[in-house]
Amino acid sequence: MPKTTAHSPRPRSRPRPRALFAGALAGAVALVGLAGALPASAAQPGAPSFSSVSAPSSGSGPSGSAPSSSGRPGPVTASVAVPTDFRDCPALPAGVDPAAWRCEVHAAAPRLSMGGLAVTLAPITMTHAEGPLPDGTPGQVWGAMHSTATPVPGGLTGTARAGLTPLTGLSLQPEYGGRSDFYTGRFSLRFRLVSPLLPRSCVIGADAPVDFALKRPSPSEWLSTDPPVIRFSAYDDTFAAPAAGHCGPLTRILGRRLGLPAPSGNLMSYDAIYTFRTYDTLPVR
Repeated sequence: MPKTTAHSPRPRSRPRPRALFAGALAGAVALVGLAGALPASAAQPGAPSFSSVSAPSSGSGPSGSAPSSSGRPGPVTASVAVPTDFRDCPALPAGVDPAAWRCEVHAAAPRLSMGGLAVTLAPITMTHAEGPLPDGTPGQVWGAMHSTATPVPGGLTGTARAGLTPLTGLSLQPEYGGRSDFYTGRFSLRFRLVSPLLPRSCVIGADAPVDFALKRPSPSEWLSTDPPVIRFSAYDDTFAAPAAGHCGPLTRILGRRLGLPAPSGNLMSYDAIYTFRTYDTLPVR
């Protein structure tokens, strides 16, 4: 180590935030007796999830666009496959006309910037039904959501290398937050944090989900009419991101690692594609 003179002492450098987190994480792990003292989380498919925007009435329109990280529209990219599975179509309300109701299956490739997180989530598939109720008002029924966990770069410490340090790995699993309105683009999600060092209860939005209000920067694009295939983009740059909760001894330092809560400066954007069938054309179950 280089010597310092009495006339020009070298100031001590402050610990870096990642070093502070790593030290705190090590202390917390020691406190709980390493991973064995905390239940390992397992990625599981979520229940119902988020909503989007209803299909255009007819014809084809100009290509849609998705916002860039600044929230401004950018070009659409085909990032998800056309959904074909109608097994999650929900039962219809009593007294409605099956020919007037359709089951929509929607696949999206979300990009999420929230606090200190910036990830492209694994594709999410959602199913719901919509159509007129007996009194003529619009109705909708939730079906299901499916997705897989997405690894968070840097893991729990922010410096972990993918695949080399499984103990400090971290993944994000989106789950339905219990609220959706496919006519207005409003929906809610929770994000389960999956790691060997975190309990199953560790969730961003554990007590109150993350609420989104999607906007479309441009019209939808009909790619096909038989079968119907529609593509669109949507985004929300106004939502507030809550802290992670129920994460055991790591709850507080995990909040610092992820930059949560974050009341502003967040962005959810994605390209989406969907298809539909009217209920009178679905197989009898």
